[in-house]
Amino acid sequence: MSTLKKLKLPAWIFIGMLLGIVVGLVCMYTMADGGAFTTAYLKPVGTIYINLLKFLVVPVVLTSIVSGVVSLGDVKRMGSIGWKTVVYYLATTAIAIVIGLIFASAAKTIGIFPEAETLTLEEYTRPETKGIMEVLVGIFPDNMWKSFSDASMLQVIVVALFLGTGILAAGDAGKKFGDVMESAYAVVMKVMGFVIALTPIGVFCLMADVVAVNGPEIVGSLLIVIGVAYLAYIVHFVVCYGVSASALSKVGFIKFVKGIWPAMVVAFTTTSSNATLPINTECSNKMGADPEVSSFVLPLGATINMDGTAIYMGVATVFIASFYGINLTLGQMAMVVVTAILASIGTAGVSGAGMIMLAMVLESVGLPVEGIGLIYGVDKLFDMGRTTLNIVGDSTCALYMSRLDAKRAARLSGGKK
Repeated sequence: MSTLKKLKLPAWIFIGMLLGIVVGLVCMYTMADGGAFTTAYLKPVGTIYINLLKFLVVPVVLTSIVSGVVSLGDVKRMGSIGWKTVVYYLATTAIAIVIGLIFASAAKTIGIFPEAETLTLEEYTRPETKGIMEVLVGIFPDNMWKSFSDASMLQVIVVALFLGTGILAAGDAGKKFGDVMESAYAVVMKVMGFVIALTPIGVFCLMADVVAVNGPEIVGSLLIVIGVAYLAYIVHFVVCYGVSASALSKVGFIKFVKGIWPAMVVAFTTTSSNATLPINTECSNKMGADPEVSSFVLPLGATINMDGTAIYMGVATVFIASFYGINLTLGQMAMVVVTAILASIGTAGVSGAGMIMLAMVLESVGLPVEGIGLIYGVDKLFDMGRTTLNIVGDSTCALYMSRLDAKRAARLSGGKK
């Protein structure tokens, strides 16, 4: 018993995940409809946990970005970190989708993708897609309170950036408001700690339901497609993030994996980058990220950084094209890369957002959007991996930007790094 008391939160989260898998398998094989049981009695508890995380998203993003901008001290420092962060996110997203296209094209070439006659289209409701200019206009809110109530994260980020910049520009007159926002941020962080303590319970309930509902029969002939996506996830994780953590951030890959593990488990079970933001912030700061930098970089990444989703779109696009007997040209693949990068900027970091992005990509290369129905039934399995990769990318950026900012500060003060 004393040993259990000494276990830290990451260990409890891992235990919760393992117990969830075991309970899910037991329910699936011992009950006539084990999925119905877990959905009725365990999933609601997990949903409460997710709701608490979602409840924190807007206050965390708003107060963290505002206090982060204020803590940066000047607009120039914010601008320096801001443009580098955006470039980092867009670059890793481009790399990710290229990896996805390469792996999917290789799978198609060697003929391991399921044949058309082995699959049927499931009923699929086409999501609403928006043009690039409509996405751009939608970034800027016409009602601040509506942005908060709708949890429109890009708009919340814009509001936070304007408020933070305004506080800095106002000088002494804005100091009191800045103090209020920093105080609010401290309170939100305490509340976040209370919710994070419930993570093992939430992970257990959600994982048990996922396993019980999505038994081996749902995977069927789509196992190969899922395997290709996860192989690409792993390669991107090891190569891209390994280089970033070891070479750019000087953290060390093994240390980074251990540090980000709790956030990965939460992302894997909640399938929401925004819901994982609180614990990702805690993990990144413990690994050495500057809280002033991470409070700015991570909320931005939860909205615009979609490396895992980019890989998913590359694999899914090639697979759907293969199903319809269409060979994508190099020009079409280039269009997939460009569209995926632009779509990632305008898609919320919530569960299932990848489906909307995929619809936009399919339209850009002239593929039937209805083809999403092929993978619609197992999208949850794709989503678990892609969300995990998304939040890991956010953390690597926070660590790297913290190091660049420290070097910049040392250079400006005349010191040496």
